[in-house]
Amino acid sequence: MTEVSIREVGPRDGFQNEPEVLPTADKVGLVDALARTGLRRIEVTSFVRADVVPQLADGREVLAAIDVPDGVARSVLVPNERGLDDALEVRERFEEIGVFVSASQTHNAKNVNRSIEASMDGLLRVVPRAREGGLRVEATIVTSFGCPYEGRVDRAVVLGLARRLADAGAQEIAFGDTTGMANPVQVREHFLAAREALGDVELTAHFHNTRGQGLANVLAALQAGCESFESSVGELGGCPVPPGSTGNIASEDLVGMLHEMGVQTGIDLDALVGAARAAQALLGRPLGSHTLVAGPIDWRVD
Repeated sequence: MTEVSIREVGPRDGFQNEPEVLPTADKVGLVDALARTGLRRIEVTSFVRADVVPQLADGREVLAAIDVPDGVARSVLVPNERGLDDALEVRERFEEIGVFVSASQTHNAKNVNRSIEASMDGLLRVVPRAREGGLRVEATIVTSFGCPYEGRVDRAVVLGLARRLADAGAQEIAFGDTTGMANPVQVREHFLAAREALGDVELTAHFHNTRGQGLANVLAALQAGCESFESSVGELGGCPVPPGSTGNIASEDLVGMLHEMGVQTGIDLDALVGAARAAQALLGRPLGSHTLVAGPIDWRVD
């Protein structure tokens, strides 16, 4: 494999887990910087209740203010039909939506206060409506590789949910390692099984680095044929439900590793590191990215 696609999720998945609410102008500045690194897909915000996720209450304002180059797809997360209704009011400001459901009952209940079937009932209405509105739809199966409350998750359950969402019209299915419980052997087996079960649907890997295995899991997914990944600038993010759930794999760590392996991303690593440094400055604390500390590899000999 010589090329992969990367979606940057920091402006949504990252900022929603920060304790403070960042000024709208700072969010806009970071999105605009990320959009000029060569990234082709950016998850900008979500349409959730402001009292639930106050960090993203200014989603409309951010979408209205960002200035991204042509060819950069803007994505928003919608949790339910109400979220889709709100998002469609500013339909001209984005091209893609993301929806999600947990593969474990306990996590789904703690995350959205619904059973899996209640969530699916809504999503099976949301996905076709979004497609009818000309939007690309990514559906994420959360806790695909393990649940912090229930332990092992049955792969047949995960793939069954994925199949139903794909049949409803989702063009892309992402499998989320929401609290960093996956290991490379498990990941390889999962993506091989998912490709067989889901046919030509785009498969995406969404790994968290909670236990330091994120990039190893990327390699395993890559070797199993996965060509699409999600990551977060600076290793921002985490799951808001269980304690100790740290961020997504860092975009700059992911891009650096892939480039060293000869896998192209179309992303300027130096520009991406610059955006990560800007995010770190905005938050006023060190972020988890290794590349921010060590810098990109320089093979030149003086």
